[in-house]
Amino acid sequence: MSSLLEVKDIRKHFGGVKAVDGLSFSINKNDICAIIGPNGSGKTTAINLITKVYPLSGGEVYLNGERIDKLSRAKIVRQGLVRTFQNLRLFSTLTVLQHVLVARYFRQQSGFVKTIMRLPSVRHEEEFNRRKAMELLDMVGLTDHANRMASSLPYGRRRLLEIARAIATEPKLILLDEPAAGMSEEEIDLLIGQIRMIRDMGMAVLVVEHRMRLIMNVAENIIVLNYGKKIAEGTAADIQDNQEVITAYLGKYHQKVETRQIPQKG
Repeated sequence: MSSLLEVKDIRKHFGGVKAVDGLSFSINKNDICAIIGPNGSGKTTAINLITKVYPLSGGEVYLNGERIDKLSRAKIVRQGLVRTFQNLRLFSTLTVLQHVLVARYFRQQSGFVKTIMRLPSVRHEEEFNRRKAMELLDMVGLTDHANRMASSLPYGRRRLLEIARAIATEPKLILLDEPAAGMSEEEIDLLIGQIRMIRDMGMAVLVVEHRMRLIMNVAENIIVLNYGKKIAEGTAADIQDNQEVITAYLGKYHQKVETRQIPQKG
């Protein structure tokens, strides 16, 4: 099976600091993968490199066999790679529904002239986008908040909105940076079900997160970073038994996370 994402020996140096130092890994279609590690280990820097927020100091990134690290960020999204951010990137002047519609318009087929003329095909596409946007809001439990200003949502629900907006671009791979930050335990249970649902919709997922209950319940493959280098890779069971990971990150008093089935919404 050819990999959906291939990360080959990527590096990022800030002066003399090697934030990411020779990281390689791959993700297949419909995989759920995770990157974990202590603060400052290079997790967020790694996905910033993959999504062109930072230019590479070295290495290569491929999506569906095509090299993307030389493309613009907009072209990378069009190729099917999208992400959320650790720091929320929402607009204070848009409603919840409008945030998702903006992302849907990224895939709009109607050109400028057709849109200005309000041709039937444009109206049909707008109606379709609205239905799809409402379906995504329903998926993340925000249907009843569709007409609220996004800035008025509680922090955890704003994170769910970011995920819905990312999915609306119809990606092949979605990168989630600290998606559980600010969430209650109940919201995390919902998020676990949603990440599995994203995979079932035909997308691969890469999660950067420190909430071990989330990671151990969704990730099929876990990559562990420390000081910018990969120190381990494997299943949840492999990682929790890895002595180097325990020493560098989990701690000797770490209690193993029992994986369990989280009921999906609906």
